Order: sequence, then structure tokens, then C-alpha cells
Amino acid sequence: MSSTTTGPAARVFSSDNAAGGSPEIVEAMAAVAAGPALPYGADECTAAAESRLSEIFERDVDVLLVSTGTAANALSLAALTPPWGSVLCHRDSHINNDECGAPEFYTAGAKLVPLGGDDARIDPEQLRAAARHKAGDVHSVEPSVVSVTQATETGAVYTLDEIRTLGSITEEAGLRLHMDGARFAGAVAALGCTPAELTWRAGVDLLSFGATKNGTMTADAIVVFDRSLTSELAFRAKRAGQLTSKMRFQAAQLDAYLRDDLWLRNAAHANAMAARLQEGLKAVPGVELLGTADVNILFCRLPRRITEALLAEGYTFYHDRWEPGVVRFVTSFATTERDVDHLVRSVVRHAA
Repeated sequence: MSSTTTGPAARVFSSDNAAGGSPEIVEAMAAVAAGPALPYGADECTAAAESRLSEIFERDVDVLLVSTGTAANALSLAALTPPWGSVLCHRDSHINNDECGAPEFYTAGAKLVPLGGDDARIDPEQLRAAARHKAGDVHSVEPSVVSVTQATETGAVYTLDEIRTLGSITEEAGLRLHMDGARFAGAVAALGCTPAELTWRAGVDLLSFGATKNGTMTADAIVVFDRSLTSELAFRAKRAGQLTSKMRFQAAQLDAYLRDDLWLRNAAHANAMAARLQEGLKAVPGVELLGTADVNILFCRLPRRITEALLAEGYTFYHDRWEPGVVRFVTSFATTERDVDHLVRSVVRHAA
């Protein structure tokens, strides 16, 4: 069984996608609903969102607003990879496991080559070998792009040194570097670094800038550091149905998301709730914490009776998806201390 039925909102720990929208973002959407605006991104709100992203990343960037992280990832990889190319990624990455072949579809058949490494972080030596493997051999796919997830699917983050190392290997091999930043805000908040340091200064060409998990509702973005890719991306986005006519509604979400550091405050709160949950569970008999919880994702091993008791109480979370007994709890900007403490008390009670 991979997921559960929906319970009370305070008991939903299945995904940060389950959270609603930040009030500031809802208000921003309502504000642009009155009156006309130019369509297809020619409005003032879209320009403002792009300006904010340029400010945050400390350089001029191009921005393509999209409705999903899958679209951001697949379109980015399509612009970086020829059909006969390969995408080097971690075996646990979202693009490898959770996007229904969208990267392969939009790249017209490029191959995903999964690599290993602890906590869903690509091992540098495995990357170094894969980047050279059969390069130039017409009988094989051509290593073309590296895709890293920041933060990773297990809740770990790449440190600045780790990203720089992968960026250096990528550059030496003549490949391109894509970052899946579905939880990018969480990584920035956890590391305390600048967005620029974590991306283009480490060699990232394109960033899938996730926001839906952290307060927006229908707005993610592709942030383009290598602006020679912008024209192709624009055509690909239109062809994929991602050029929204009333783009101001997506732009208003991004603009509000980035204003006054709402995106970092939301992410820091989600991270803090996961840390609170980890602290509460670590001494509970029968509970084994797994991996590294740097952001808002916590994996642990629970006895079957505890899992079943929590489900019966209406808690929602993923379980037995990775292996028997392993569960994943995810907090969000909307998770409260009370929500976390209630879950911990339930686990303690059933562990007794």
C-alpha cells in the first residue's frame, strides 16, 4: 500500500502538496483578478516576478512560468539533451521514478542513466565514470546532462561543496547541469547560503524552481541561467501547453511568494516542523529514524501495529512504498507545532 485515505487536515503528513496556499498568495491572485491585463506573459505582474527572481539570483535571468514541477523538469531536460543523449541522475530521483516517462517523452527519447549515492545524492566518482562512459560511441547514448535534486527525495541536501564538485565534474566532461528544485527553498533555508551560490555559481544551467510545495497553488518556474536556451524553451513550453494565456495569475503567485522572503520563511517553518517531529520520535521505543532529514521530509521505520493504529486515527502518510515498515512523514508551511506534537503523542501511545 503506497498511500492512505484523506483524514483531518491537521493529520495529513503524506506530502507538502496537500497544504493549501499562503494567505499572501491567495490575496495576490484576487488582486489581479479585477480588470484586464495583457495575455501570455506580457503583463506587468509577470515582469515583476521575473525581476524578483533576477534580484534573488544576483544576475539577469529569464523565467518561464509553468504549472507543474514535472513540466519544469521535462522541458528543461529537453532543452539540454538531444534525443540520442543521456541524463545522468540519481536512481531515487523524481525524474527517474515519479514522472511517468515525461523526461523521455519531451526529450524525444533521451535515456535516463541512474547512479547511486547516499541519501539520494549522486556519488561524485560514479558521476565521473558515467560522464565518460562510451562518450562519442555512436552505438550508445551520449552523456549529455546531469540532473541533481535539491533537496533530495530523502530529505537530504547537497552542501555547497558537494554541488560545486558535481558542477566541476560536469563542466570537465562538457555536459550541462540541471537542478530539480522542487524543494529548493527548503535547501536554501537549511544551508543558509545564497540562491546564486547554490545554482549558477556552481555551474547550474537551468533550475526547476519549485513553489507549489511551499505556498503557491499552480505556479512553478524554469529559471534560465544560460539564456541562449530561452528561445528554444519558449517554443517547447508553448508546444507542451505550458504558455498560459492568463499568466498574470501564476505570476502574481510567484511575485507574492518571493516578496518579503515569504518563500524562505515558509520553508524554514516546514523544516523546523520536521526537526520537531524528529526530536519527538527519536526516543520512542520501536521507532528507527532513517537517513538525513535536512528539510521537511522524515523517513523512519515503524512497527506494523503503530502504522495501522495511526491510519485508523485518520493520519495520512506514505508507507510500505519503499520497503515494508518504512514510512515517510512530510511537513509543510501550514503544519503547526500542535499538529506535530499530536502525532508524536499518538506514536508514543501506540508504542506503549
